[in-house]
Amino acid sequence: MAKRSSLFLRIVEGKKLPAKDLTGSSDPYCIVRIDNETIIRTATIWKTLSPFWGEEYNVHLPSTFHSIAFYVMDEDAISRDDVIGKVLIAKDILTANPKGVDSWMSLSEIDPDEEVQGEIHLRIEICNNGSTSKLRCHVFEARDLARKDLNGASDPFVRVQYNGKTQESSVVKKSCYPRWNEVFDFALDDSVTENTLYVEVWDWDLVSKNDFLGKVAFNVNKLQMIQQKDGWFLLLPDKAKRSETEGALGSLRLQLRLRDESVLPSSYYQPLTELLLQSTTTNNGEEGNLLAMIDELTTTENRQEVATNLVKLFLGQGLAKHFLNFVIKLELDRTTEPNTLFRNNSLASKSMECFLKVAGMQYLHNVLGPTINRVFEERKYVELDPNKLEFKEAGCSGLHRCQTEADIIQQSAQCLQSYLTELIEAIVSSVEQCPSVIRATFRDLYRSVGARFPQDRYQNIKYVAVTSFMCLRFFSPAIMSPKLFYLRPKHPDARTSRTLLLLAKVIQSIGNMDANEARGKEIWMAPLQHNIQQGVALFKEFIIKLIDIEEDQELDCQKRVALLTSTIKEGYLLMHRAKERGILTSSHFKKHYFCLNCEALCYAKMPNAKNSAFIPLSKIIAIEKVDEKCFGSPYVMQIISTDSRKQFEIMYLQCKNVNELNQWLSSLRKYCVSNKQMLNSYHPGVFKGEKWSCCHQKEKTAPGCDKTHFGVTLQEWNDPLNPDLESHLIFRQLLAIRDTLTQKYLECKERRDTTVPISSNEGSNTVEIPNKLFQIIQDLEQAHRNFEHWETSMNKNMPVELLT
Repeated sequence: MAKRSSLFLRIVEGKKLPAKDLTGSSDPYCIVRIDNETIIRTATIWKTLSPFWGEEYNVHLPSTFHSIAFYVMDEDAISRDDVIGKVLIAKDILTANPKGVDSWMSLSEIDPDEEVQGEIHLRIEICNNGSTSKLRCHVFEARDLARKDLNGASDPFVRVQYNGKTQESSVVKKSCYPRWNEVFDFALDDSVTENTLYVEVWDWDLVSKNDFLGKVAFNVNKLQMIQQKDGWFLLLPDKAKRSETEGALGSLRLQLRLRDESVLPSSYYQPLTELLLQSTTTNNGEEGNLLAMIDELTTTENRQEVATNLVKLFLGQGLAKHFLNFVIKLELDRTTEPNTLFRNNSLASKSMECFLKVAGMQYLHNVLGPTINRVFEERKYVELDPNKLEFKEAGCSGLHRCQTEADIIQQSAQCLQSYLTELIEAIVSSVEQCPSVIRATFRDLYRSVGARFPQDRYQNIKYVAVTSFMCLRFFSPAIMSPKLFYLRPKHPDARTSRTLLLLAKVIQSIGNMDANEARGKEIWMAPLQHNIQQGVALFKEFIIKLIDIEEDQELDCQKRVALLTSTIKEGYLLMHRAKERGILTSSHFKKHYFCLNCEALCYAKMPNAKNSAFIPLSKIIAIEKVDEKCFGSPYVMQIISTDSRKQFEIMYLQCKNVNELNQWLSSLRKYCVSNKQMLNSYHPGVFKGEKWSCCHQKEKTAPGCDKTHFGVTLQEWNDPLNPDLESHLIFRQLLAIRDTLTQKYLECKERRDTTVPISSNEGSNTVEIPNKLFQIIQDLEQAHRNFEHWETSMNKNMPVELLT
């Protein structure tokens, strides 16, 4: 059974932050750390004490993580960035609130004694020698200790305390992965009130006082029950001190929801999957149909998640079109007024929206990407609304002559017309780029709406049905918020955002397929009226071509969709391959263009180079970060692979920032996690000067000194499909509404028994399907109980917990 945790987090905004700059303001941004591993950096919001970020992420984590921390920083162009404060949230708090946390949280001051990390390897035992007993502490090594010195490392030593006596280890210079292998003995005394052994790690300093690196405390009374305890122990902070600045550092509004999932093997979910697939082919309408019941009984707040799970499940089975056709038919059967079609947040609307994002994201990037990038690069001031004009932003037209209102509007209209011409041309000429599964789905949607509303006065509705999804729920949102659709790494500034909003308004107007309606709403949009009229005509032609898909092309829709584009991730990175000899420096890095697909990581000097090298993904055995001190950059990763002789090869890649680094790490880890021979440990340093810089071991083939971190990944649009997980999440939703589902089926059965008699086949199906469903839910529930019982019995056999 696979276990994992999924964390949804949204960094909303901050307020009442302290001023860190001479101007009386700050330039705040947030850093997110999971167990001291930095995974996210938000955009910087300039010159404000009340920043709004609105950035949200989904992070996949190992179920063993302990806490999540949010650090609010003030960016400085010249000096080191200032720390404003932090919010620390323990996993227990998130687990105690399964529906999530949404609140303002006060920032606390950074206490050096609380900023600890890493683990220490110890063996604690009771040694009996006749009438006397000794308490022995064997200190082996530590890993991933906090960096306290300017050289990016620490000089750690261990202090062991018991019954008023203290012993210390030797100091290991310039290492966060020290190896001591020293033994400390104490006379065992059962008469002491506090029978506790303390093991503390400190950073030795020649001039200033030593820095605290963390501690572990053991209950000796419990130790006497098992005599010995050996393992890696998490270093904990000292007792928190009450901050004098509590509440004076401002606060952060956060939304978080943690979900621990235990996914059973595929065979357990097969009956549920088959029943869901069967629901798309039944002819009994809404009465007793499983998907119809899910549509009716799912709450508004859960409908987006349910739609996403169903779409991914049916995509994985190659039956997304059948599922969408079914839920669209449900919507059409319930709709009497065509102008309200697909305007609400029904299962059909949410499913279609999710389907376009999952199956059409690469298509969206190809179509919108060039124009969006152009808008960001040119960053022109554009405004058509006279009430929002800012002459200071517009600047001078030449020879220091200030521009008039008419000048600014005319220039803005010309600029927008240029963007729109490029944008509309890219969309209407993209028929061949559009995935066949999307084209076939839109064809069926077009025909279904036309058959439901055949009247002449509704001839435009079938076009609007297509554009309501393609324009209003796909193209327009992507234009307004390109970061949310992975078109840009950062949110736009105010000037660029306004340009994108005006472009999105035009695409929305075109999507409504009514140029006259657009003219009446916002009179100041009149300069773009010609573009809207022309766009409506061009989009109608585009839709006719889009839905004209041949049978051989539609066969692609029947094939199993693995959601793997030809390119998963690409871009320029700085590369260096480790050699047998020579000193490694940042100057050894050379710029290469990297392209990751589902088979290999390819690289060359230019994007379209004929000769390129590659690393097969099946040969990769670890993807990890590199210590900042090695190359003077915190954004370096290493890819460890094996060659034809089964020898290790290391490639170092340097990224531009922490977000790019984690995106590459996530993409590579997702496609390599199932590789055989994946390493459990690695060296975060480099081998130079005849030793590893991290742990000072002198053999190049020495075992790694830190554990690998392949369990932490960011969710992205091109993640590989996981049908078992989607089935499990659907099971959880059905389990939550089981009582309501039971009541609904009973009502359906009662109506059928009291109305017109039905055929024996239809009647048997109506009874058989709910019986199957409830049996499946019961079987899955029992399977989870069995696994939980097995885990509990395994935990009972574990040694007694000694930590205090």
